[in-house]
Amino acid sequence: MALWDKPSAPQNPSGGPAAATTAGAATVPPPTPASQTPASFESSRLPKERVEMKESVIAAGLSIEGKIVGSGHVRVAGKFKGDIQVEGNLHIDAGAKVEGQVRAGEVIVSGDLQGNIESAKRVELQQGGTITGDVKAGSLTVASGSRMRGTVEFGWEDSGSAAGSARTTPAPAPAPAAIHGDKGRSNVA
Repeated sequence: MALWDKPSAPQNPSGGPAAATTAGAATVPPPTPASQTPASFESSRLPKERVEMKESVIAAGLSIEGKIVGSGHVRVAGKFKGDIQVEGNLHIDAGAKVEGQVRAGEVIVSGDLQGNIESAKRVELQQGGTITGDVKAGSLTVASGSRMRGTVEFGWEDSGSAAGSARTTPAPAPAPAAIHGDKGRSNVA
């Protein structure tokens, strides 16, 4: 007989399980709440999935120089000078300033970025945001009221771009993008 088919043990007035009254009947201890389960047991039962990345914040009012490298998300609300290379996402808040090269999965710019964005899956330039530098991304979203000065490459796969790789046939040159302004909206043709 399966454990879930057995009737539950009667409770005594103190809240604990009562002793079994039938001779030979086995009592099953009540399930342990997750908060009391040993961590080693709990982690061994969990599926081996990717752990959710934490977000690190450079708060408004802080100015930091250096280099950020690792996995996780980064939010800059203050000022940061140096290169940023993260496996997660980078969010530059309104009023924040970043000076340096950026390599991240997703880059959202609401503040000011002075530097190149390399190999991002997605870049979003929000209203009031400014990028001064080159952008290479899988996709690019530009809101009205944002500004950018530099070159942009998006929609191309990053195959064969590693140093030392050779192409057997030359790739066709992409047509230059024309940007048209119409009442505060930007259209890429």
